[in-house]
Amino acid sequence: MKKRIAMLAAVFALTVGMLGGCGNTAQPAADSTKESVDQTDTSAPDETTNDKTDATEQTSTDAQTPALEDGIYDAKFDTDSSMFHVNEANDGRGTLTVENGKMTMHISLASKNIVNLFVGTAEDAQKDGAELLEPTTDTVTYSDGTTEEVYGFDVPVEALDQEFDLAIIGKKGTWYDHKVSVSDPQKVE
Repeated sequence: MKKRIAMLAAVFALTVGMLGGCGNTAQPAADSTKESVDQTDTSAPDETTNDKTDATEQTSTDAQTPALEDGIYDAKFDTDSSMFHVNEANDGRGTLTVENGKMTMHISLASKNIVNLFVGTAEDAQKDGAELLEPTTDTVTYSDGTTEEVYGFDVPVEALDQEFDLAIIGKKGTWYDHKVSVSDPQKVE
């Protein structure tokens, strides 16, 4: 039963990842259109480009998520991999704690195969003095009532809805780079 659910979750994650990738391909097309428009407008190409850049910077600054008030939230934890994800029992979500404006996301993984995490790249994780995130042992309960002990991690989060680097290392001792993001915080009463 668990294997079937895990397979369905992996297929779902792969499908979502592929659809997300489709959205990313639209961006270069928009950029190439912008370039062709800029090339045909010879009256003031520098001013046009600078105005667009300023507008883009202002939009991205305005789009930043406002800080959450201190408290505990249920939030979505997205990864770029079907092999590294939140345990299926938690529906892709974890516990986001905000204390004195600092956010930490606790996630329970699918097993005990990932032994450390590092906020940053795999290359930086291997440097002297790198602060690795140590696992906790979490008990998850599946929809059929069975329980399992898995590793969990407290991941520092700088901003919501923004991708950041998170490197993982498994039992075999190889570091892997991943991109993750935290979104959709729902206050827990």
